[in-house]
This record gives sequence, C-alpha cells and structure tokens, in this order.
Amino acid sequence: MIRSMILAWYGSYSGGGQIEDVMNQWQNVGIFSILLPFLLIFALVFGILEKTGLFENKNKALNPIIGFVVALMAIQFEIVPQFFSVIFPKLGVGLAIVLVAIILLGILSPNQSWMTYTFFAIGAIILIVTLVQTAGDLGWSTGYWWQDNWPTVAGAIFILAIIGIIIASSRESTPDVSSPLMRALHGGLPHGK
Repeated sequence: MIRSMILAWYGSYSGGGQIEDVMNQWQNVGIFSILLPFLLIFALVFGILEKTGLFENKNKALNPIIGFVVALMAIQFEIVPQFFSVIFPKLGVGLAIVLVAIILLGILSPNQSWMTYTFFAIGAIILIVTLVQTAGDLGWSTGYWWQDNWPTVAGAIFILAIIGIIIASSRESTPDVSSPLMRALHGGLPHGK
C-alpha cells in the first residue's frame, strides 16, 4: 500500500502524472492547435461585431455566422495555430514579469505618480520583445531585422524617452485620471482632481 502511494507520488512528481497525460491527449486530438484557436477567434470576431453593431438588423444569426466562418477560415492553414503556440507562452512570461514589477514597485513606493509611466514602459517593452521574438520564431523576415538591429532601435527609443522626460518635467500638470485604470493607478483620485 505504501509502496503504491510512493510510486504514485513519484510518478506525478517526476513527469506530471495524470494531468500531463490528459494534456498530451488533448494535444494529440487537436484541442490546442484547432479547437482553442477556433474558439478564441470566433469569440473575438463575434464580440467585436456585437459591440460595434456593424450589422444592425433583425437577424441575430448574422454575427455568429460571420464569427464562425472567419474562425473556421483562420484555422484552415497552420499559420494561426503556430502563431498562437509561439505568442501565448511568451505572453505568459511577459505577464509574470509585469506582475513581479507591480509587486516590487508597490512594495518599494506605493501611490507614486511615476509608477503609471513605469508600468506603461515595462508593458511596452514586453510587448515589443514578445512580438519581435514571435516574428523571429515563425521565420518572418521582420523578426530577423529586429533581432539584428534592436540595439540601434533601443538606443533611439532611450534617447527619445530622455527627451520626453526632460520636456515633461519642465512643465507642471495634473495626471489624467479620466479612465478607471488611471484613477486606480493614481491611488483612487476622484475624477476631475
């Protein structure tokens, strides 16, 4: 009895056990490469059509049909599943970095106005790195260009950021807290103050 419990624990510890087996089975039947990309594209297209009201008519079946057709056509070739399989793991790493930055900046200096710009800069850097690495991993020529020339681009952005900081620090203004996100980042300032 104890031996079987130890073997079951070791099997789940060393290789993932049954959860890994289930994930491998899902991968083999196409859940990750076909079904999930299809559902994501369908949901995005359907949501955009519903929100924009592009086809406002009495026929409510038009938006789901368009979403279904676009999603089905998108997964017809392998580029969409390949793109999703490359970008979403990188997105997960980027979100983990942003979470760590939020925790550290929140501990070190809570309720500072410069934190908004710091979060924006971190997010922008992560977005650019994720997109460039994804393009390079998929073999797109722009990905290689960015990988070869990123120091020049980073230097130009750094110089522009320094100039922007100098210009922004020379004038005094109140932070724009018109959106709920900006109000939350600025410590819950009421709208208009």
